[in-house]
Amino acid sequence: MSFAPRARIDLAALRHNLARARAAAPNSRVMAVIKANAYGHGLLRVARALGEADILAVARVGEGVALREAGIHRPLVVLEGCFDGDELEQAASHGLEVVIHHAEQIRLLQQHAISKPLHLWLKIDTGMHRLGIPPEAAIETYHQLSALSSVAAPPRLMTHLANGDDLGDPTTGQQCRQMASIVSSLDGEVSIANSAGLLGWPESHADWVRPGLMLYGVSPFLGGRASDHDLQPVMSLQSRLIAVNHYRKGDAVGYGGTWVCPEDMAIGVATVGYGDGYPRHAPSGTPVLVNGRRVPLVGRVSMDMISVDLRTLPDAQVGDPVLLWGRGLPVEEIAEAAATIPYQLLCGVTGRVDFVEE
Repeated sequence: MSFAPRARIDLAALRHNLARARAAAPNSRVMAVIKANAYGHGLLRVARALGEADILAVARVGEGVALREAGIHRPLVVLEGCFDGDELEQAASHGLEVVIHHAEQIRLLQQHAISKPLHLWLKIDTGMHRLGIPPEAAIETYHQLSALSSVAAPPRLMTHLANGDDLGDPTTGQQCRQMASIVSSLDGEVSIANSAGLLGWPESHADWVRPGLMLYGVSPFLGGRASDHDLQPVMSLQSRLIAVNHYRKGDAVGYGGTWVCPEDMAIGVATVGYGDGYPRHAPSGTPVLVNGRRVPLVGRVSMDMISVDLRTLPDAQVGDPVLLWGRGLPVEEIAEAAATIPYQLLCGVTGRVDFVEE
């Protein structure tokens, strides 16, 4: 029996969530976003498991090159694009598709000879105000790119939703209408929807949808839960109790003595902490499952351990399983308790946690 923290990765759940994306946007093709080590789930294992996706998307050229060198030969899009001649040639030689979002990247294409033409996506800023060509320059930029000999075909077009996670916010509708107006005179295929757009804003579906967070079984909406959309959690972060101790009323638990026993009681210690990616600022009361039953976290999270209140589990013993998030305990709930977002928790699981595919 291993007592080390373990992240179980349910690849059947991953494929189920991809099927949900297809069902929600049946007339669109799917660009599966696997950047940031597939949101902490393992870049290569997820790329191999998502064989039904039409295209895979990463953030950086290095991620795409790593997939190519690992034998992934399917279409790959680099969402941040290239920033120097070396990256441009890497993208070309490895057959990566590249997003253009800034005039400097166009100059890069004009100034550097590459081994073979690139397939491009032109990103237009319709309101995110992070990356993208200004709307008033989009049509001219599209034609400028289409005329370059280093470009394999007229670029596809994309934008990114800023407030799609809030179903009551009008910004998404405004962005969709602006994008429709811009591309009405162009021939390129269009992508607008991220996970939130895909599930909540049908007008954003267009030719391509780009599910990210939802693929990993997490709701993309404020206050939402995966079960609201028939999504299944892919990662289950697990540990075990390594101690069951008995303390008296008034005893303080953990660093700083921030939590005090209200009565004589049992406290369990599980072998997981912020060194493994469990949130350092999760407060007392954050739920944990021990033997499948909810108990509250008590005291401060340590580097390697957490403490839990076992008053409702008098038979708990060393070796009992502990679930930090996953099937039965939504990661969204833990993120809310720790005043963060599910993305950060999933991406933050550290290298000393054992990953096990199911």
